[in-house]
Amino acid sequence: MKSSSLRLFLLMTGLMVLPSGVLPLSAQQPKDSAVEEKRLLQVLRSDAPAAQKAITCKELAIHGSGAAVPDLAKLLPNPQLSSWSRIALEAIPGEQSDAALRQAAESLRGQLLVGVINSIGVRRDKKAVPILIARLQDGDLEVAAAAAVAMGRIADDEATLALQKALPMVSAELKSSVAEACVLAAEYRLLNGQKQKAAEVYDQVRNADVPIQRIVEATRGAILARDQEGVPLLIQTLRSKEKKLRQLALATVREFPGDRIDTALAAELNEASPERAVFIIQAMADRPQTVVLPAILSAVREGKPMVQAAAIDSLRRVGDESCLPILLTVATGDNTELKEIAKSTLAELPGEGVNQRIAMMLSSAKAGENALLLHLIAQRRVDAVPQVVQALSSADSTIRHAALVALGQTVSLDRLSLLLEAVVQPGNSADSEVASRALRAASVRMPDREACAKQLAMAMKKAAPAKRTTLLEILAEVGGDTALAEVSAAAMSADLQLQDDGSRLLGKWNSVEAAPSLMRLALSGASSKYRVRGMRGYIGVARKFPMPESQRVEMCQQAFEKASRTDEQKLVLEVLKIHPSLEGLSLAVQAQKVPAVKADATVAASMIAQKLGGKGVDVAAIIAAGGMKPVTLKIISAAYGAGNVKKDVTAVITKHAGNLPWVKLPDNSYNASFGGDPVPGKVKQLSIRYVMNGKQGEASFGENSPILLPQPK
Repeated sequence: MKSSSLRLFLLMTGLMVLPSGVLPLSAQQPKDSAVEEKRLLQVLRSDAPAAQKAITCKELAIHGSGAAVPDLAKLLPNPQLSSWSRIALEAIPGEQSDAALRQAAESLRGQLLVGVINSIGVRRDKKAVPILIARLQDGDLEVAAAAAVAMGRIADDEATLALQKALPMVSAELKSSVAEACVLAAEYRLLNGQKQKAAEVYDQVRNADVPIQRIVEATRGAILARDQEGVPLLIQTLRSKEKKLRQLALATVREFPGDRIDTALAAELNEASPERAVFIIQAMADRPQTVVLPAILSAVREGKPMVQAAAIDSLRRVGDESCLPILLTVATGDNTELKEIAKSTLAELPGEGVNQRIAMMLSSAKAGENALLLHLIAQRRVDAVPQVVQALSSADSTIRHAALVALGQTVSLDRLSLLLEAVVQPGNSADSEVASRALRAASVRMPDREACAKQLAMAMKKAAPAKRTTLLEILAEVGGDTALAEVSAAAMSADLQLQDDGSRLLGKWNSVEAAPSLMRLALSGASSKYRVRGMRGYIGVARKFPMPESQRVEMCQQAFEKASRTDEQKLVLEVLKIHPSLEGLSLAVQAQKVPAVKADATVAASMIAQKLGGKGVDVAAIIAAGGMKPVTLKIISAAYGAGNVKKDVTAVITKHAGNLPWVKLPDNSYNASFGGDPVPGKVKQLSIRYVMNGKQGEASFGENSPILLPQPK
């Protein structure tokens, strides 16, 4: 692969990083680099602007060769183009680029020199090491620091040895940079398998008088360079009084290979202070594959409360079924805080055998553990129905109730009769409410809702009247065709309680399918109370649920015609306003002929018309067809605003007023129609003075309200 092609590949794959703002040519077709190079060099040699030459340097990073180096080298002293030329020089392979950068490093000063030294570091030019060693003595601290870091990147024996010698001798201001360079050199050796040499360099830095960040970096490297022999140093670092070193140790523990460190952590846990033991346990829990679990369990049994809490909490990540006995002991103990942590851990304890062990333990549980195990069965949804059923016969109500809750979370459809029986024919009246909640929980999680509803419906036929309400409410939550049929039948039943329950639940039904039943209830309910529930529920269906607009309007028309109360007709008009349509507008217009709701219907028609006005609908004709008579209308004045700040909008209102008492603005927003907001952030009003059919009137409208002018008296 040619060098230019290789560089293009590196740029396209992201392995060569260009500075911010440099656009890789990954989307361009490959070009003949030799031809391109000649063209680009002509640009560099011309009087082209600096910006164009900068772009040219970027392209030479792809197409350039040794032939471009002299021209690029000439730009290194140029403050505007130096960094751009270095982009190309860093990418062009061969000794020529190295030589150009070395030569510039001998003559440049300040930031230009810093940039060149950085490029030498990027190219890892070993021949530049003597120059860089000399620059370590430069009076410019930034130059000396750049030279040190570049030597760390080069990382050959000469550079590394020079850095090691310089570390104890350089000024305090330069120590951090030299230490950083030493760490870079050590990392290079570590990556290349020279672990012992890397460890020597790391050790020198971590024992030197350098900033804590450099000590942290070197300590981490020293631990990893020693591999398994680094465990003692890791434990030593874990004991450090320096917080950053302790944090480093804890982080390194999590990535350290092998299980030797786990044994060391277990031993350290016995000697650590409670505060440190907490962090050690957290680190141990982050190594679930190799953790020494007995050490954590020992901390649960014997540690200080704060250590116990950390150990118990860690078991939710690294525990298994062997932890169940001790967690149960804590969860039923006297320490309130530890009890809650243990219960939470038990609910999440990992391991394939945990659930099976919980079910087995229930049969031989100690006093006080039964209820807790039953709660765990419920939380973890353990398949242990036979064991749970045995607990239903306990004399202890706490255990019976826990067993019912567990059944509610675990029972399958074929065993739902267990809960149905507990509700319909409870062995103990004190269990009734808990059994009802359990049956509800079980029913709503059943995948086959229809089959579940059929079992509930069968149970209703056998249940005492007092229990039918409970079963009916559960049926309503289950939903579906069977449940709807049962609730509808109850609403029309001769049984007063079933009428009340059924009509109440039907009125809140959460689907369109309830509409026919609601209308039947509205027309033939046993009392006006139930008929009202039916009508309001029917209107609510039309309001809440998505459906074709023709179906919604048909429902609204039927409700309006069948409603026996004015307030119900007004609710229908509200539905029409919320879901504006041409058919709904026609219905609202027709409703104006009903005297009791004429005003509301007129407002509804106005609002619907306003929303439809931009859709090519001749709303004026529809409104006129509904009986809104033409008027002679003259606008005297109109003002829009708040408080003392008012905008004269007479011209706009006059323009859009016609021969009806309704004024349709060009936009639903007053601000848009009137050319802006006169008082931002304030609630505004529109006030209009007018003459209608020879009589003077005045009306005010809240912001964005329909403008329907009342007939003056």
